[in-house]
Amino acid sequence: MSATLLIVEDDPDIRHLVADLLRQHGFEVQTAQDAVAMEAALRRTRADLLVLDLMLPGEDGLSVCRRLRAQQPALPILMLTAKGEEVDRVVGLEMGADDYLVKPFSPRELLARVRALLRRGALAPAQAPQRRWCFDAFTIDLDTRELVHARDGALALTGAEFDLLACFVQRPRRVLTRDEIVEWTRGRAADPLDRTVDMLVSRVRRKLDAASPGTRLITTVRNGGYLLTAQVKPAVLP
Repeated sequence: MSATLLIVEDDPDIRHLVADLLRQHGFEVQTAQDAVAMEAALRRTRADLLVLDLMLPGEDGLSVCRRLRAQQPALPILMLTAKGEEVDRVVGLEMGADDYLVKPFSPRELLARVRALLRRGALAPAQAPQRRWCFDAFTIDLDTRELVHARDGALALTGAEFDLLACFVQRPRRVLTRDEIVEWTRGRAADPLDRTVDMLVSRVRRKLDAASPGTRLITTVRNGGYLLTAQVKPAVLP
């Protein structure tokens, strides 16, 4: 079975053992130690299955799982964790995990669960990734690159302003550093000393506040970065 797997695990010993095991059985394997490294890996490679540790530093596995399930509903997710209580399994599955494997586990069981999830995914109808989102009174369409307010209609955004807002919408309620925003919107070639991110955030914030006064949808986190405070939901097609 040819497939690309992404292992997200902060323990280097477990990460390497799982990766080596899966490679020995013919899988292409990418690894990441946390959510930030996972995002970078997903931009480089299309993963067919995610093996995701629950207890990650920074953004934890449950938050990652919930966010990825909204963005990539067809991506199989196998939750890997040292926690074995029923409540933890239930929460993981409710957040969108397709299966749950408790450490320590046998190599045969891991392989069996990975193969079962891949077979299940191959039989499932293809689903397009979510491209339209709602937050506050706004709807953003990543394909048509439009931002529409429920009362005022379409808002005029420059290309850079739209890219910045799309970055926030796809990572809601998460503090984004300037360096992360630069990398996600403009790539690694961007100058890390360039202060245009701050100016773009200020311009987008003013346009959102003008349409929805008093909402403070984008806030500044001292010594951290910027945060989209609104709840983001998939938009229902008309």
